[in-house]
Amino acid sequence: MENFGYHAPTKIADAAQLAEANEDAKLMAGGMTLLPTLKQRLAAPSDLIDLAGIADLRGVCRDGDEIVIGAMTTHAEVHESAVLREAIAGLASLAGQIGDPAVRHRGTIGGSIANADPAADYPAGVLGHGATIVTNKRKIAADDFFLGLFETALEPGEIITGVRFPIPVWSTYQKLRHPASGYAVVGVCIVQTKTGVRVAVTGAGPSAFRMAAMEEALTKDFSVKSIEGIAVAADDLNNDIHASAAYRAHVVSVLAKRAVASR
Repeated sequence: MENFGYHAPTKIADAAQLAEANEDAKLMAGGMTLLPTLKQRLAAPSDLIDLAGIADLRGVCRDGDEIVIGAMTTHAEVHESAVLREAIAGLASLAGQIGDPAVRHRGTIGGSIANADPAADYPAGVLGHGATIVTNKRKIAADDFFLGLFETALEPGEIITGVRFPIPVWSTYQKLRHPASGYAVVGVCIVQTKTGVRVAVTGAGPSAFRMAAMEEALTKDFSVKSIEGIAVAADDLNNDIHASAAYRAHVVSVLAKRAVASR
């Protein structure tokens, strides 16, 4: 690990100012990905800006027809939130499936979304629920946020402050879990809203994506039968030591049917 400056601001404005003043600085949330990367010397930032001391970035609350989750809220806090369990039980369940207890008590929703790991769980939840990512500069719709492998719409130094989730009629998250890391080999989030159904997939491709054909079929008829004939193309899916693209395509279908059947 290389030497770096360390900063622990207590206000969002101070963190933003530090990020703008240090071009090679890195923002740190839970550090679940960043710290191992530093130890392997795959990154050498000039400064680390630790967001853990900013109280305004934590918490889960209801605001009208939305649930607002602060960016520095840990996975464990999201999973255990009574407010969230009452409003969006599927999202609370998703948070409880992330990694292991150590990861869930240190990792944060904002850090996970900003990192955009292709096997992370939250991207499917954010995209499936049609959430809005709120930063210190603007609001970004989930459909516009995930751009590719570890790539998001965030600008340099831009800080996620929270995520706003519209309260759906119903949602669930089904996952094929990697036995060692707990990452999603494939994860499928299905969300029923008052106007239709959203289906988001993680783990299968370079970034989270939606299944338009399944959404259209389930909006017309929310049943396993309605999606039985929908093939998932393997062309652009991940192909690695954990699973082939063809296997991932098959698992997307299996998990989607399982999710619908759990309704």
